[in-house]
Amino acid sequence: MLQLPHQSLVAAVPPQRVPAREDQAGPWHTEAVCRRDEAGLFFAPSKEPTAARLSREEAAKRVCARCPVMVECREHALLQPEPYGVWGGLTAAERRVVLARRRRREMELQKAAASAGGRVAAAG
Repeated sequence: MLQLPHQSLVAAVPPQRVPAREDQAGPWHTEAVCRRDEAGLFFAPSKEPTAARLSREEAAKRVCARCPVMVECREHALLQPEPYGVWGGLTAAERRVVLARRRRREMELQKAAASAGGRVAAAG
């Protein structure tokens, strides 16, 4: 196992903030790979140099890639929204991009629905 100085940080998935999985008896985070021994990879230590951050984030994403609950973790981080760390294979900056795209798509759908509703009312 890779030993890094920041591995003593808090576990990546705090139990008090995670929803239960609907398809299983227990909460999804009990199956998370990051709960085992790589938790320190998922959050930046203070004043981390950029090169070290990028390397750590890539290592965290490799852990996420083999995690059986990656999708649940990602959705949790997007719904909370989690402001820090790597969750579900995405950094905080990547999650902000996903959220912005979702908001934009939602607005486009609302505009299209409103436009379609106006055409139906005019035709009736």
